[in-house]
Amino acid sequence: MDIGSRLEALLAVAEEIGIDVRAEPMGGEGGGLCVLKGRRVLFVDTAADVATRYERTVAGLANVPELEDRYLLPEVRRDLERQRSSNA
Repeated sequence: MDIGSRLEALLAVAEEIGIDVRAEPMGGEGGGLCVLKGRRVLFVDTAADVATRYERTVAGLANVPELEDRYLLPEVRRDLERQRSSNA
């Protein structure tokens, strides 16, 4: 599966679990998960290439516990697990 499809699938699941997804131009190196006014917001940098957007999204969502209970494409789950282990 291509990286654009993986990104779309991961963003869809993020929205399903209640994370606000905002696509904004941030200079090509931005993006990530934060909490604003008590709500989780995932910023996706539209100025970045798709690989960077995907990696930033994976890094931001790697430790979100609700993803454990959701179906994820095997490639996406593998990428999240890789990110978790690199954070350890």
